[in-house]
Amino acid sequence: MYNIVFIGPPGGGKGTQADMVCKFLNIPHISTGDIFRAMIKEGKSELADMIRGYMSRGELVPDEAVVDVLFDRISKDDCQNGYLLDGFPRSLNQAKVLDAKLASAPLTHVILIDVDENQLIKRLTGRRTAVNSGKIYNIHFNPPKVEGKCDVSGEDLIIRDDDKIETVTNRLKVYKDQTVAAVNYYKEKGVLTVIKGEKNIDEVFADIKEVLKS
Repeated sequence: MYNIVFIGPPGGGKGTQADMVCKFLNIPHISTGDIFRAMIKEGKSELADMIRGYMSRGELVPDEAVVDVLFDRISKDDCQNGYLLDGFPRSLNQAKVLDAKLASAPLTHVILIDVDENQLIKRLTGRRTAVNSGKIYNIHFNPPKVEGKCDVSGEDLIIRDDDKIETVTNRLKVYKDQTVAAVNYYKEKGVLTVIKGEKNIDEVFADIKEVLKS
């Protein structure tokens, strides 16, 4: 069984690597960000409105809301043989809550994908998203064939609120102020493995596969 957590700064490539690892291991990729965005798009519930407000400001969603959504997802049948959590935990309290909840089936791997801050800012502020097709581009590293247009659907690309420079700066501050404490928690427990995320996608994936073999 693989009960995996990917942790690290925004823009570090966690989502991309999580997709690759989940296909490799045939386990579900559970991203709190994706779950929240789907909730916001689908409904106008009080919880969705609250989550929208926090995400648009680049702030962390309260632990109670995250836990409610996350553990409902983990209880699904497709998680019986393992899962990969991407975007949780993001604080020391969340890490402790997660450990307590998973006492009978603890995490098998906690992997930090670490990237230089200047590189992170370039990655994040360069993101362009196609809302309908779901495709994500980067004007610096993976530009669309036609500027401002999705290669697949031809729709206009947008800059998500959480990819604007003001929000990116705040997200990195939140990471330093809150998520680094969770990183240190796992480091002190001796369960953390650090992967350098500046390499190309395939090289990072190869490094992660080596970790999963151990």
